[in-house]
This record gives sequence, C-alpha cells and structure tokens, in this order.
Amino acid sequence: MKRVMIIGATSAIATACARLWANQGSEFFLVARNGEKLEQTAADLRARGANAVTTYRMDATDFAAQPRMLEQCLSTLQQIDIALIAHGTLPDQQACEQDVALALQEFTNNGTSVIALLTLLAQQFQAQRCGTLAVISSVAGDRGRPSNYLYGTAKAAVSTFCEGLRARLFKVGVHVMTIKPGFVDTPMTQGLPLPAALVATSEHVALRIVKGVEGKVGTLYTPWFWELIMVIIRCIPQPIFKRLNL
Repeated sequence: MKRVMIIGATSAIATACARLWANQGSEFFLVARNGEKLEQTAADLRARGANAVTTYRMDATDFAAQPRMLEQCLSTLQQIDIALIAHGTLPDQQACEQDVALALQEFTNNGTSVIALLTLLAQQFQAQRCGTLAVISSVAGDRGRPSNYLYGTAKAAVSTFCEGLRARLFKVGVHVMTIKPGFVDTPMTQGLPLPAALVATSEHVALRIVKGVEGKVGTLYTPWFWELIMVIIRCIPQPIFKRLNL
C-alpha cells in the first residue's frame, strides 16, 4: 500500500493520478484550497478503492500554514511514499506586464510556493531516506517565450530547483521527478486556441506520471514528443527566436 500526499489535489492531472493510485488501494492525504471540490475528490477515490483518504484545506501560498499541514500529514500517514505537487495557475501574461503585484502573485503561485513546499518535504524525505517527490513543472520553463514568460520563469525556477534537489536526495535513497507537460486538456487551458494534435488528456498524462514514478524517471516530458519539440525550440538561435511569435 502506497501512502500518497497530493498538494493541489483537485487539479485535473492530480485527480487522474490519484484515481490510478486508488485502484492500487493507496492511502491518501489530499491538500487543496477548495474544500467542496476536495471532499468530492476524496469521495471519488474512496469509491475507486482507496484504502483511506484524509483531506486538508490549505492555500499553497500560505507559507505559515505549510509546516502545520506537513505535521498533520505525517500524523496521519506516518511516512510519505509519494508526494505529488500539482498546484498552479495559468497567468494572463499581458495583465502581468502591466501589474507588478499580479506578476509577483503569479510567480508565488507557480514558483515560490512550490520551492517552499519542496524545502519542507525534502527535510522529511531525507530523514526517512526513501520515497519519491514528484513535481509538476512545464515545458514552458525550457525557454522564455513572449506569450507566457512570467509563467515560464516560475516553472524554470521549479525545474532548476528540482534538478539540484534530485542530486542532493539521490544520495540518501530519495527520488525527485520533474514533470513537464505540454498542452493538456484541463479547466486551466479551457478556451485557449491550442493545436488539437498537440493536446493530451489529463488521463494520458497521469498514466505517464504514475509509470514515471515507478520507473524513477528524472525528467518526464509528457506526451513524449514534447521533449523533441523543446530540443528544437531551445536550439533556435536568439536572433531568430526573438522575431518569432511563440
């Protein structure tokens, strides 16, 4: 039986992952800021075979609340086998360009809050000397594009932090996986003009994540072809890149 903590548990990708782990009879500690959706998710997992589900309402950007949440999680699960950090927002790039407070808020949502949680969780995982930390970043962090560079900057910070943390915790038997989805059909992307051929379902992404955790993959691009796409984008020379509308 796996003991699974999920932060941002009501997001589409997190819910799809949790359903797969529920089928295996896992025990859950779910964290999200929307209490109603959180209870709906918990009920769904119980119906799918979860061994036990505990919910905890918290805004991930409430830094003072994070240690209390972790303390409650450990009191419930005793040990964390898998921690999935899946919270985040998709900011309005143009609005962030005009509003410093909004830009910093969105960076906190997608970057600083994740790093704070990882710092706390890393201490616990180092002490228990086992388990997997899985973190949803994004392909957007691979290169700064004018259409979403505030979001991309936050995700780049998360990816770099995870890379260093992976090297640190590997030495004590703990695995860190950075998850880099491309376009995914979720409520967060609803209404965006995305190329249909490149859009994945949250269920497909979740299956890749669960398999990646089992296989101890370091960096997981999902769907797989995004790794090739981002190699090409990173190789575009800057004099050409800055002229593109990406």
